Amino acid sequence: MPNVIIYKQDGTKAGDMELSAAHFGVKVNPTLVHEVVVAQQANARRNTGHTKTKGEVSGGGKKPWRQKGTGRARQGSTRNPHWVGGGVAHGPRNVRNFGVKVNRKAKRSALFMALSDKVSNEKLLVLEPPTFAEPKTKLAVAMLRNLPLGRRTLLIIPASNPSFLRMVRNLKDVKLVTVNTLNIVDIVNTPTILFQKDAVPAFEKLYGTV
Repeated sequence: MPNVIIYKQDGTKAGDMELSAAHFGVKVNPTLVHEVVVAQQANARRNTGHTKTKGEVSGGGKKPWRQKGTGRARQGSTRNPHWVGGGVAHGPRNVRNFGVKVNRKAKRSALFMALSDKVSNEKLLVLEPPTFAEPKTKLAVAMLRNLPLGRRTLLIIPASNPSFLRMVRNLKDVKLVTVNTLNIVDIVNTPTILFQKDAVPAFEKLYGTV
């Protein structure tokens, strides 16, 4: 079974922690991980671009001038795309669906693979539950500086903690999530994963036996 180092908030080591091989020690399939990451990003995409066709713009019901005798090109409506204020030909429409379907088993497997990759590369750490005299950002910064973290860190806690969130929400290189909001895109895009110690069994319990 994979082991990771447990750190105290002052940066000293408090021992090792054995992780579940079913969640943190699986063989990585990069193709599946990529597929699930792309699917999550596609499903988060919002189709906001929308243009009106010549049938949807207002005005232009009357023929602008008679068919013959004016010397100008014949025109039937000012709603045609070549008129200023007319409809748009082949423009974006908000009816397009960018969603990609990935089955639940594949999503879970890819999540475990991403975590296993962090463990194998020693980019996953465990932190003893910290205690602070007051919920101040500078105290959170001091704690994080004591730990061997990368430039960006994903901090995972077992459940919602408003005080802890207030301490780290203004830190641009730190993202705080709970075990039930943890997702593969955050894991892949963050160099270092920091699990609070009690979040590990909470995660394993949430996903159960694989």
